[in-house]
Amino acid sequence: MRVIVTGGAGFIGSALVRYLILDRGYEVLTIDALTYAGCEASLKAVEGKANHRFFKANICDRAAMDTAIVGFRPDRIMHLAAESHVDRSITSAADFIQTNVVGTFTLLEAAHHYWSGLETPAKEAFRFLHVSTDEVYGSLGDEGLFTETTPYDPSSPYSASKAASDHLAKAWQRTYGLPVVVSNCSNNYGAYHFPEKLIPLSILNALERRVLPVYGKGENVRDWLFVDDHARALDIIIEKGRVGETYNVGGRNERRNIDVVRRICTVLDQLVPGETPRENLIEFVTDRPGHDARYAIDATKLENELGWRAQEAFDTGIEKTVRWYLDNAWWWKPLRERYDGERLGLTAAKVLA
Repeated sequence: MRVIVTGGAGFIGSALVRYLILDRGYEVLTIDALTYAGCEASLKAVEGKANHRFFKANICDRAAMDTAIVGFRPDRIMHLAAESHVDRSITSAADFIQTNVVGTFTLLEAAHHYWSGLETPAKEAFRFLHVSTDEVYGSLGDEGLFTETTPYDPSSPYSASKAASDHLAKAWQRTYGLPVVVSNCSNNYGAYHFPEKLIPLSILNALERRVLPVYGKGENVRDWLFVDDHARALDIIIEKGRVGETYNVGGRNERRNIDVVRRICTVLDQLVPGETPRENLIEFVTDRPGHDARYAIDATKLENELGWRAQEAFDTGIEKTVRWYLDNAWWWKPLRERYDGERLGLTAAKVLA
């Protein structure tokens, strides 16, 4: 099996690449532009493997995508390359439109060109998986879950750009016949997570006994999905999923943000005791503009139709995650020197000239 993974040096992408190579034995071509969140060190576990190649390129570069796809001749393309941080999208929306919308369009065009020239058996077997987010659905109240038929209602430039890319992927399937499957996942956590997101930022700040910023009152709810469970889900979806369908991936682990941070503090206090509880470091800060109240995924379709189940409970997963950061300063220390946890997303969005 020959698989292209775009965004394969990112958080979820690198987990997927490691799984496909180390657990499945596939041949993988990782494509990544190595922007601030892309890190080749996240692929250290597959460095030098005969079944892994790395290609530094931007998905907006059509010539590069044609070269990569035609040269590698994949059986599958798993598209994860994206700008993904909501706060950054508030101040730098243009980057999100370029990568998530124009980049996805460019990749779809290159994939369609390649697929159209395949012989019948290979053409029928080929799949393109577009990996997206539950944030395209907007915000839930206290009750209910996102299903695959929930209407799109994005709140941020990030989620709007991902919604647009979802629609492009589905349109290329319906209009041109490209065998596309779409997945929408809940919030991921685990190893190799760039330290701007809630969990890695809280772990590292708490470890260093720095302030733990929590937006608003910390009551926003997310459904947390262990990244290794997500990698398994993506492999199952592209292998068994029906063309043209969407599959939601969720961990069934709803937690308020404040409870997530408190749990991190408790785990760290147990593993690295100090004189005072780290929970004392929590500080409520100005909320994010347009902050969605609650996300929660109904993964019934994926569970019943394709047989996937999340294996990691949140409490066990968060302890594994904390321990990983304690043991792998070699990975995160260089990133902290580039991004030290400063707050993003409160200034007015940049206006395009």
